[in-house]
Amino acid sequence: MVFGPSMRGLGLLMLGIVITSPLAKAQEQRPLYLMPVPASVQIGAGQLIIDSKFSVASTGYTEPRLDRAIERFLRRLSRQTAIPLATKPGTGAKAVLVIHADHVGKEIQELGEDESYILEVNSSGAKLTAPTPLGVLHGLQTFLQLVEVSPEGFAAPSVTINDKPRFPWRGLMIDSARHFVPLDVLRRNIDGLEAVKMNVFHWHLSENQGFRVESKKFPKLHEMGSDGLYYTQDEIHDLIEYARDRGIRVVPEFDVPGHSTAWFVGYPELAAGPGPYEIERKWGVFDPAFDPTNERTYKFLDQFFGEMAKLFPDHFFHVGGDEVNGKQWDANAKIQEFIKAHDLKNNQGLQSYFNKRLEPIVSKHGKSMVGWDEVLDPS
Repeated sequence: MVFGPSMRGLGLLMLGIVITSPLAKAQEQRPLYLMPVPASVQIGAGQLIIDSKFSVASTGYTEPRLDRAIERFLRRLSRQTAIPLATKPGTGAKAVLVIHADHVGKEIQELGEDESYILEVNSSGAKLTAPTPLGVLHGLQTFLQLVEVSPEGFAAPSVTINDKPRFPWRGLMIDSARHFVPLDVLRRNIDGLEAVKMNVFHWHLSENQGFRVESKKFPKLHEMGSDGLYYTQDEIHDLIEYARDRGIRVVPEFDVPGHSTAWFVGYPELAAGPGPYEIERKWGVFDPAFDPTNERTYKFLDQFFGEMAKLFPDHFFHVGGDEVNGKQWDANAKIQEFIKAHDLKNNQGLQSYFNKRLEPIVSKHGKSMVGWDEVLDPS
């Protein structure tokens, strides 16, 4: 195809517009591979070289959790770059990376707590500031993600990042009840949550296939309902501390009134059907369910949830509540009479009655009850 002079001139003009446009300039900059994408990023000129002189100091509020976070950060950076680095934080403002937290965070991490931070990096150094230690934890992970190979060696680009989470609840659920998960695997997943700034580990701990927590009040729960695969209370306490060190809350889930076969292996008197019961070996929705008309059910759950509320410090307590097929309730004449006598109409009304009895029990022990969407009933 042949272009005339006027067409060639128009083509050169368009080329000049593309070359000098802000979009073209932005495309010339190397992309930042950050996860999640920060709320605000301003990219500057130059980069901060990472070498054996790299050091970290904390100048504001500090606590053992922050010291441990900085040590983890330095070990990770050393592994990432193969550069030997001192793993202890310093105290001087002349460090390459200076960290400043304004004040202490909540003793028990809360939903909606301030997790913001500002990370400033230029060719002469870096500064990470945050209102609380949670922001520092997140900012350190962002710095690790910034480090990459450059012609001059490992380096972090000059940036100013002003970040805060878009969602206050950023969680992962692990079902240790259907399939027991070893502690080292759980810790590895918690490390992954820290790396991408998630803040909730939702731990599913009871199911038809197993009951996974040591109960000192009701030992037959774990002795008979777990095949010997359960977590001791000391192990759970240590894992909660491990998660807290990484800015992650641990929310337990104990399923009631359905998904509960493993409860009844040791305590069949709580079930709506006669039993006997054994741990389920397959997957699916099964018939066993708690008897909501039995006062022993509520006395048992009051004592059990009271024990677990002391073990799990988080404000939220998950009670499941999903996929109750109602077959045991239908087959129990006493339960059907109870439904009629209390004008509950059907099994959904009975489950609503159960939840209304359960919520004050959970609240009594200082927790907010949460569950799957089946617990929502306008009645």
